[in-house]
Amino acid sequence: MTTLTTRAPARTTPSQSPRRVRDKQWPAYVFMSPWMIGAGLLTLLPMAVSLYLSFTDYDLFDPPEWVGLRNYAEMLFEDPRYWRSVGTTLLYVVVAVPLKLALALGAALLLKNLTRGRGFYRSAFYAPSLLGASMSIALVWRALFNDGGSVTDVLKWFGIDTGGWVGNPHLAVFAVVLLAVWQFGAPMVIFLAGLQQISPELYEAAALDGAGAWRQFVSVTVPMLSPVVFFNLVLEIIQSFQVFTPAFAISGGKGGPADSTMFYTLYLYERGFTASHMGYAAAMAWLLLIAIGVVTLILFRTSRSWVFYADEEGR
Repeated sequence: MTTLTTRAPARTTPSQSPRRVRDKQWPAYVFMSPWMIGAGLLTLLPMAVSLYLSFTDYDLFDPPEWVGLRNYAEMLFEDPRYWRSVGTTLLYVVVAVPLKLALALGAALLLKNLTRGRGFYRSAFYAPSLLGASMSIALVWRALFNDGGSVTDVLKWFGIDTGGWVGNPHLAVFAVVLLAVWQFGAPMVIFLAGLQQISPELYEAAALDGAGAWRQFVSVTVPMLSPVVFFNLVLEIIQSFQVFTPAFAISGGKGGPADSTMFYTLYLYERGFTASHMGYAAAMAWLLLIAIGVVTLILFRTSRSWVFYADEEGR
């Protein structure tokens, strides 16, 4: 005869008191303190000061004078050059980003199946991304596209006389676009890493179903690579809204000809450091931050309909 005995449930006690948890966490805060101090002094504090200055009339020499929303009202309703800078920047983003990503993806697809010399070509294609943001490269680019430059001479040889892109109001902005597209190396490397993660079995299954190269690209490569496309798209759009050095070098810092290269950041620089309207420039900077945030939010919201994550169900 067996007797059943009931065992009292084990008494649960809190594993650690809040005080003991804090005692264990303080070393982490000590090691993080240099970053936290740097973030506060070099990022958060300047942002707070610039936000305050955006509501003032400040010329870098006299104390700031509070003017409320006057800078924002002048910017949005009284300054036509501001809207020209917005239009130029949007044109640059709409043209440069798709071309750059398309070229980067095309180069990555070519390098994916390359067996010999892949390292050399990958380094050669990536090099412009390291050099293109420098002032020296931008000045060389200006010389290439100026009247009498190499690009102009080559086009003349084919019977196309543009008279120099830099001095043409209709073509100057596209010289900046081509400089950005030339720097396709960074997104190319990211695309190449994404392509190498796609299982070859997917292509084999598509080939057995009779899919050709184009169908495999559309039905296999693009969906499986969509997270990488989304990542590159967000980064490139954010960077494109902040373009400055190429526009400054190619236009000589004036945004010419006829404000055709007056990008947003270049106009911000002109108002802040040339005209000494630092309060106005701070207001421009905050509107740019808001615009980038809104565009990024829209991209994240719309990504649910076209970005495919293989580890998520229901996609």
